Amino acid sequence: MILDIRRLPARRWPAVQPWLGTLVRLGLAAVWLTAGAAKAGDLAAAGRAVNAYQVMPYDVAKVVGAALPFVEIALGLLLVAGLATRLAGVVSAALLAVFVAGISSAWARGLSIDCGCFGGGGELAAGQSPSYGPEIARDLAFGALAAFLIAYPLTRLSVDRWLAASDAPAGPTPEEM
Repeated sequence: MILDIRRLPARRWPAVQPWLGTLVRLGLAAVWLTAGAAKAGDLAAAGRAVNAYQVMPYDVAKVVGAALPFVEIALGLLLVAGLATRLAGVVSAALLAVFVAGISSAWARGLSIDCGCFGGGGELAAGQSPSYGPEIARDLAFGALAAFLIAYPLTRLSVDRWLAASDAPAGPTPEEM
């Protein structure tokens, strides 16, 4: 059963949203940590995967490919901690939009490559066919998770929530007395 937030009584949303946000935050964190870790072990392969898109010079693609796993791991760690969640959501959404654009471009230009999203990547062997549609759909779904975190960054078990609570006044202000 899928939770349809439009049918949720308005009075219950404040109680459900932080927990749903926590699941979204940790799910997106798992995606970034898995993707980054899969690529961090072979930075040369990550560079070749970026170069396979044929959108930048090889030397630039190598640098982007070597940096990307660490950006993904950093996003994952921020999301696990629930620190700068909205910012991590914005960067995640932007990165996923770049991925969708890259995959769409490769598809439109007739390239036959593996996206390299979770390691590997590069040109496919003869006879193999790319799976661009499902890759784009997957990244759009992850983008929806990022959008949720942009809209609702305060989740349970997060540093952001703790910081927001510690910024609240301890007692009534003189104006309230």
